[in-house]
Amino acid sequence: MLTSNTQIHAPTPTPTPEHSLLKGEDWRKRNAKMQKQDDLDYILERLEGDDLDKDMLKRRFRTFKKKYDDLLLSNLLSCDQATQKDSLNTLISNTICFADKVAPNSTSLSLNQTFKDKIPELLAYIFVIWTLQNTEYYNEIRGIESSEAYLLKPHVAQVISIFRILGIGYQTSGSSKNLFNNLVQVGTGEGKSVIMAAIACIFALIGVDVNCSCYSDSLSTRDKEAFASLFGALRIQEHIEYGTFNKLCENLLNEHCDVREKVRDMILKNKSALEIMAKTKRIRPKVLLIDEVDVFLSDEYYGGIYTPVVYLKHPVIKTLLDTIWTNRSIRTLDGIKAMPAYAACASHFSNWTFLLDEAIKDMIASLQSFQSSTYLVQNDRIVYVEGESIAENVVRGYDTIWAYYHENKNGKISSSSLEANVGIIVNCGAFSYAEMPHDFAYITGVTGTLETLATAEKEILGRVYEVKKSTYMPSVFGECQRSYNSKNDVHVVNESEYFMKIRGEIDVFCRAKRAILVFFQSEDKLMKFYHSSELSSIKESVQIITEKVSVKDRELYIKHAATIGKVTLLTRTFGRGTDFICNNQQLLASGGLHVLQTFFSEELSEEYQITGRGARQGDSGSYRMILLDKDLEWVLGASYATKLPKILGSTLYDSLHEARRAIFESKCNSKGVGIEQRKKDHNASKDFMTALNTGNITAVKEFLKNQNIGANIATASSRTVLLMDATGSMSSLLSAAKETVCTMFDRAADILSEKGLPSDAFQMQFAIYRNYNSEESKILQVSAWCTKGSGLRAFMNTIGPEGGWGSEAIEVGLLHAVQESDTPESISQVILIGDAPANSQTEVSQKRAKFSEAYWKNTKFTAPTHYETELKKLKDKKIPIHTFYLTQYAKSNFEEIAEQTVGRCEALNIQSPQGAESLTHFVTEEILRKMALDAGKAPDIVKAVVELYRKKYVKAFTG
Repeated sequence: MLTSNTQIHAPTPTPTPEHSLLKGEDWRKRNAKMQKQDDLDYILERLEGDDLDKDMLKRRFRTFKKKYDDLLLSNLLSCDQATQKDSLNTLISNTICFADKVAPNSTSLSLNQTFKDKIPELLAYIFVIWTLQNTEYYNEIRGIESSEAYLLKPHVAQVISIFRILGIGYQTSGSSKNLFNNLVQVGTGEGKSVIMAAIACIFALIGVDVNCSCYSDSLSTRDKEAFASLFGALRIQEHIEYGTFNKLCENLLNEHCDVREKVRDMILKNKSALEIMAKTKRIRPKVLLIDEVDVFLSDEYYGGIYTPVVYLKHPVIKTLLDTIWTNRSIRTLDGIKAMPAYAACASHFSNWTFLLDEAIKDMIASLQSFQSSTYLVQNDRIVYVEGESIAENVVRGYDTIWAYYHENKNGKISSSSLEANVGIIVNCGAFSYAEMPHDFAYITGVTGTLETLATAEKEILGRVYEVKKSTYMPSVFGECQRSYNSKNDVHVVNESEYFMKIRGEIDVFCRAKRAILVFFQSEDKLMKFYHSSELSSIKESVQIITEKVSVKDRELYIKHAATIGKVTLLTRTFGRGTDFICNNQQLLASGGLHVLQTFFSEELSEEYQITGRGARQGDSGSYRMILLDKDLEWVLGASYATKLPKILGSTLYDSLHEARRAIFESKCNSKGVGIEQRKKDHNASKDFMTALNTGNITAVKEFLKNQNIGANIATASSRTVLLMDATGSMSSLLSAAKETVCTMFDRAADILSEKGLPSDAFQMQFAIYRNYNSEESKILQVSAWCTKGSGLRAFMNTIGPEGGWGSEAIEVGLLHAVQESDTPESISQVILIGDAPANSQTEVSQKRAKFSEAYWKNTKFTAPTHYETELKKLKDKKIPIHTFYLTQYAKSNFEEIAEQTVGRCEALNIQSPQGAESLTHFVTEEILRKMALDAGKAPDIVKAVVELYRKKYVKAFTG
């Protein structure tokens, strides 16, 4: 298992001192590759997009070009540096004056025709300043015939892109004063960062604040630094912000006050009133510039949430926590209130005792369940497994707090770490990243993947964000020289051949005096190949680029990757935004850089980006895929082994791509359910921010109370374990569960309240199982017991599909359910969802042998078990198991499990347009049914509760 301390040892290339002329030569070669950088007719002829007015674009470009050339020529005539500097300063002043003169006289973002007519000239001023700030290599060889090739100049495609972004070059919309949201596709290596910077300059100069959103913190820092001198010269740097989208959103939310600090100060100082923040009316509108729209639409952003949490630490709080831990047998709020530690705490925070009481309810509930949550102790911290890595900064409610106390008692956590990592948790809202773009006056951007977006993604852009227009720029480097045919260059092999096939590919291209980039799905898989016997003979000369390699070494490895005979292994992260520049003519003559992808991307856009690491900027290059058969379970399902032989050959890629498209569309449908749910939370959270700033402490208290309602410990809870298959084929299910769980809780609470039943007397726990080719930390992962959906959604954010091996380890999941049923709180029911049956007894023995019985004996799965064994225990306790099968492969086994325990069994088509809603209905109905039964209600009332839910939420679908 990889941990955050894993050290990667790879050969370090010797740094070579780089004379400035060598770097200048790189610029010259890049300019030379741009065969069409000044060919306006070539670009316009191949330009595609909505509502194109090519005649207007031609006129505007010629205006720009004349102004740019005139300004550049007059400013390049200066020979000495002092004169050049004075000339540049004068140009900068003229640019600012020109912008002031032509800027629209409005605080809204409306560009009148007069200003649009002046955009080409303003752009020329900006680009001349940029060119003149980068003349160091030109100056060193001034006078040589080809010296202009050493100048940094904008090319025609960049200028046309900027015009389209600013509403120029549209037949029907060109006269509109209001900008309309639009996106421009610009290919890999075509200079997107230059377009973003120039757009930012224009907006900032006319009184608009600009947020340049990038998917990578390091790349956004790189771009900001690259244009810092230009922004500084124009005195607009404070109005242009670069960062990842989530960071920009957090800054936007906290621009009037830091919500965490405000809440912490308010409570720790026991305030009974709030000062009113001075109103700072935002005069400048804001625009959002997006770099790579497919990342903007990813789970992390479109679907992600910003949840500011305050950790209250104080000596009286620590004493209270110590007291509750020591007196773990006390399970009532009144029992804790009777203690001196509570009295001291309540006295100190007399205006906020309601938060203290709700926190204690959660503490008491977590004391009963924290050990079922899967965590690790590492570096004196409680940590959690998230995907392929270990997360040290994750807090899963009071389960994490009590884990610190428990491991401190066991001697695995120091007292200083305990002191530093425990406190009272106050949730301060849930802001949806999907809603944040609506706070910007204008949304635009450049991306390399506009044409690869799924239908559902294009629909989101149009419907949700009103991105109505698109532009597709041709390459200034001419036709792509990549060698790749999806019918012949995609291969699937079994595990015994996989590493040999990859090594064979490496040898072929090294012998051909070329260089090869090999992309892996994860660091774990990369390191397995790196340490394999197949690579051992050349291991010492192989480069590794992962997130754990230092930035300095990473830059060096990237620079050396495009040299003859060089082999570089990379994780998927570096398949986007990493420039592997090839200037070696012998390497290019031999065929250029070869890119090998060793996994099938979940999104076409990622595949497109990885493909683009080679054959950049008109260079030669090639691309292939070598895929491991069992890794395709996620796309072909649990029966991948029987499906593969039917599609091998020229139809392989098309079959895989079509299956991927269907899965991705279903995940987008699921996301829509979650987005709608989070919209309500987002708006309530924004109202809370307003209350904080306006001093409305009544509204602040009401919101914080609702956000921090504790578990119902007074009423016996109905407890449901939702047991899900998380192997490779289950990505749609996992996505749907994450997106719908908050809706499940809200709908259940709504129906229970309407029927006069306690709306908070039910708990749910997610448990995901895999198979014996997953290590102990992955074969079973379990959430805390939750009374709110947000905790389960946070848990699901850490879970991804992986592994799989035919029949799955359902017995491990049922074993966990039995263990939970043995606790004093027990469980009410189990809901099982999967697409493969449980392992047979023979399969359990055979599959455990992969890691050996010796390995499993040192885990919590010491002895093998079988699903029938655990099923009988649950049956004897009269605990029903409701099963929902995703494939016919699982049907028989799932019917048997449900029948044995008097549970419900149904098919679930998770990939249908209604898949997420169906999952929501199945789970919520069973929660309601069991909740009513556990409350002792008569059968007719139980039936009425479920019928009310169906009447209110279940829509009939026909046709």
